[in-house]
Amino acid sequence: MTDDQRGTRRPGRVLTVLLCALTAAGLYGCSHPGTPEPSPTPTPATTSPAPTTPAPTGRSPFTGLPAKPAPVLAVKIDNVAAARPHTGLGSADLVYVEQVEGGVTRLLAVYSSRLPDRTGPVRSARESDIELLAQFGTPALAYSGSQTALKPLLKAAPLYPLPQEDAPRAFVRSAARPAPHNLYLLPGRALAAAPDAGLSQDIGFRFGPAPEGGTPVRERTVRYPAARYTFTWNAAEKDWRVAMDGRAARTTDAGPLKPTTVVVQHVKIHPSRFHDFLGNVSPYTESVGSGTAQVLRDGRSYEAHWSRPTAASGTTFTTPANKPLAFAPGQIWVVLAPKS
Repeated sequence: MTDDQRGTRRPGRVLTVLLCALTAAGLYGCSHPGTPEPSPTPTPATTSPAPTTPAPTGRSPFTGLPAKPAPVLAVKIDNVAAARPHTGLGSADLVYVEQVEGGVTRLLAVYSSRLPDRTGPVRSARESDIELLAQFGTPALAYSGSQTALKPLLKAAPLYPLPQEDAPRAFVRSAARPAPHNLYLLPGRALAAAPDAGLSQDIGFRFGPAPEGGTPVRERTVRYPAARYTFTWNAAEKDWRVAMDGRAARTTDAGPLKPTTVVVQHVKIHPSRFHDFLGNVSPYTESVGSGTAQVLRDGRSYEAHWSRPTAASGTTFTTPANKPLAFAPGQIWVVLAPKS
């Protein structure tokens, strides 16, 4: 992709057309050759959620904290033991946890309110990222690369793809770690390579006082086939401390990871038609549809229903009484957990 191609604005009205074309072509949630096609995307609940109000002017729609509209940069982050501790992750507005090959996970960090000097280690993109990021409008997506068959999908998607090969000045290698766990992104340079990346916009999150009810909880563990995350409430600082595979998660530049709200969103995960260089089939995480979730905030767990009718729409979270479930302002983690 040339600099001119990256700088060409993709009008918002084209978003729906692109997504519909990709879906019709079977490029969302495609099955691995020789396996049955996955079930259609679940139909959202028929009960309409109560009216909601997005974050007011002057506050981030991703964190609920004071912030001006700014370009959105998503970064695919490595998350095996050799990739830790991370750098720059504490500055993210939003962190998604996604399952990849072998049952391990990677992170998708979304930046807008603040940009760290560097972040990483950075790894490759996956098919699920296209659907997940569509709700952000036209964000930039930085990643180390992708398999050849996935490149046309990324270039056709409503985002600005920034693989290392197209934006080499935005990436640096660290001599302190072995490859492939030593590639880092310079976010400022990354956004310079995508000058028309879309600004932060409403993606369905709501912020405010805690809802009534909930269950007191000190910690919550989410398990994947080969990874686990534990979130422990820290009453002194009113945040959740993150542990990965039994070890406290820290960053090299900002200390412990400490989101104020953690969303455990139960989703369907099934084989895609892609695989890694070893032949392991890549999982596909469905983020469009509806289902159950638990929202952790203020030392309590709240049962929730999530709904995202289309790839272009945001994700709403409501209480069992069908009222908007407000998050605590601050960094949000969304754990896309396998539906059991």
